[in-house]
Amino acid sequence: MLAIELISEYIVPLKTSDSALTAISLMEEFKVKHLPIVNETMFLGLISEDDIYAHNQFEDAVGAHPIAKPLISIIENQHIYDVLTAFQNDNLSLLPVLDTKNQYIGAIHSWALVSRLAEITGVINPGGIIVLEMNVHDYSLSQIAQIIESNNSKLINLYVSTHPESTRMEVTLKLNTMDIEPVLQTFYRYNYLVRAFYSQEKLDSKIHDNYDALMNYLNL
Repeated sequence: MLAIELISEYIVPLKTSDSALTAISLMEEFKVKHLPIVNETMFLGLISEDDIYAHNQFEDAVGAHPIAKPLISIIENQHIYDVLTAFQNDNLSLLPVLDTKNQYIGAIHSWALVSRLAEITGVINPGGIIVLEMNVHDYSLSQIAQIIESNNSKLINLYVSTHPESTRMEVTLKLNTMDIEPVLQTFYRYNYLVRAFYSQEKLDSKIHDNYDALMNYLNL
C-alpha cells in the first residue's frame, strides 16, 4: 500500500494568510496537532500546535510563524512502512503527501493510518493468535506455515519481535481459524516454545475493545 492510497480527503490545508487562530480552530475540527501550509499546490511547511503556542501571536498569519520542523512530508509512491516511520520518528498526527514534483496533493490522518493497518494486518478479522519464542537461527517461515496449513488453517499475518543483545525472538501469528488447538498441539510436537496463545472468545472481545478504544482516543 502506498502513501497516496492513505490520503484523508477532508483535510483542508492552511494558506500563508490564515491566522494562527484559524489554524488552531481547524486542528480542533480535524482532531490533529499539525496542518500543512500550502499556497495553491506549493507545500510550504508543516506547522504544529506547539509552534503556534510557542510563538503566542494568534492574530499573526501562519506564514509569519517560526516552524520547528517545516519540511516533514512524504512522496505519494512511498510505501506504508515509510509512512509509519515518518509518523513514529516525528510524533505526527498528520503527514503531508507530495507528488514526485514536490507539489502538495493531500495529507494522511493518523486515524486513517491506524484504520488501514487494522485492515491490512487482519486484526479485526476472526481468528486466534499464537506467540512463539525461538532462537533467531531456528526461525523457519516455511516450517511454521507448513504446520499451520497441515491443520487446515491459514496464516493471515505474522510479525517478528527481536530482543536487544539477545539471539531470542518472538513470532506472533494470526490465524484464520477459531479453533487453534490442533495447531498448538503440532507446535508442541515440533518442540516449539509457545509463549502465549489467545482463544477466539477472549481474543475477539479484547481486540475489538482495544480497537474501539484507540479509535475513540484518536477522535478526542
